Amino acid sequence: MDIEKLIKELKDSLLTLLGDRYKEIRPEVEKDIKDFIKQSEDKLKRWILLLAEGSITKDEFEWLLKSQKDLLALKTIQASGLSKIKANNIKNSIIKTIFDVVIAAVLK
Repeated sequence: MDIEKLIKELKDSLLTLLGDRYKEIRPEVEKDIKDFIKQSEDKLKRWILLLAEGSITKDEFEWLLKSQKDLLALKTIQASGLSKIKANNIKNSIIKTIFDVVIAAVLK
């Protein structure tokens, strides 16, 4: 498994997820996503490797991802006037996307 390729796939998936929903602020959304991945990259790599070698379960991996939810600042989306509920829904979508992409890559 190429961990760098997987991280790039995560970035691409997240940019697609949010870029399609918020086309008018896409450059700013891209910056928020890149900032989040940069802040979380070392942890993500470590967790992905632990998952791949069977040291943690899918449930533990999901819990670890959810622990990163507060790092998702999404400053641009919040500044665009979305409610906290919608912002949290977006954060949940991001966590789910990361989980789905990693699980598909690791367990294929």
